[in-house]
Amino acid sequence: MSGQNDLDNLIEMMAKLPGLGPRSARRAVLHMIKKRALVLMPLSDALARVAETARECLNCGNVGTTDLCEICQSEKRANGELCIVEDVADLWAMERAGVFKGRYHVLGGTLSALDAVGPEELRIPKLIDRVTSEEISEVILALNATVDGQTTAHYIADQIEHRVKVTSLAQGVPIGGELDYLDDGTIGAALRARKSI
Repeated sequence: MSGQNDLDNLIEMMAKLPGLGPRSARRAVLHMIKKRALVLMPLSDALARVAETARECLNCGNVGTTDLCEICQSEKRANGELCIVEDVADLWAMERAGVFKGRYHVLGGTLSALDAVGPEELRIPKLIDRVTSEEISEVILALNATVDGQTTAHYIADQIEHRVKVTSLAQGVPIGGELDYLDDGTIGAALRARKSI
């Protein structure tokens, strides 16, 4: 009986993942069991390794396996451009587009009076420190085109505009749109057509 409970447990855990409901989770679990050697065991090993080694980059907030992510360690990326995103999924979306060659700063969310999220709950103080201490020539605000995203962008711009050039993504990002759901071409066009705030 424990075996069925284990399967039900796995299905229940999988159903909590974004994009998977109970039916999709059952299909995924059945597929993994049928392909135990090719899928389930390697996935189990990979999950165990990631659970042990994954950490947040101390500098930008990206997820990696070292204290500083590969982007922050790369001298080629130290070109003075700093792209500000809400979360790691947005950073990964920008990287998928392959058009930005600078460094990033992950805020960890957006300002929200309703949810009592202020600058101190986000990585905004760390951002201001980076603008002051690193050789930053331009800050690109690549925040989602939501009310909270735009409120956050304006707050950041007010805090740093006298220290550095501040731009934002332009065409291609629809109002209410989220970077993680945009195609690579749209992200690329928006980054190339950024404008001053």
